[in-house]
Amino acid sequence: MKYRVRTTDDLGLLLRAVRKEANVRLDDFAATVGVSKQFVSDVENGKATAQIGLALKLLQEAGVVLNADIPDAATGEFNKLKAMRATRTVARSKNA
Repeated sequence: MKYRVRTTDDLGLLLRAVRKEANVRLDDFAATVGVSKQFVSDVENGKATAQIGLALKLLQEAGVVLNADIPDAATGEFNKLKAMRATRTVARSKNA
């Protein structure tokens, strides 16, 4: 499945979907990569860290399109998470 990555939220969504489909715990994933659990959680939740957020903005400003080729096995999990995130975003905007 091809998916265009425009924001840190997009990036986090696809990372979480792929990790969950592989049945890898967040703490195990963090240890494998050599980062903290909090960093992985922040990325998966779309937190615009300086490294990720600014890099995506620079790419966008330069006209670069970043696409991810999500493994077929993770497509179902990705779509489920995407729907959940959309529902959460709508709920937040109603409460604002």
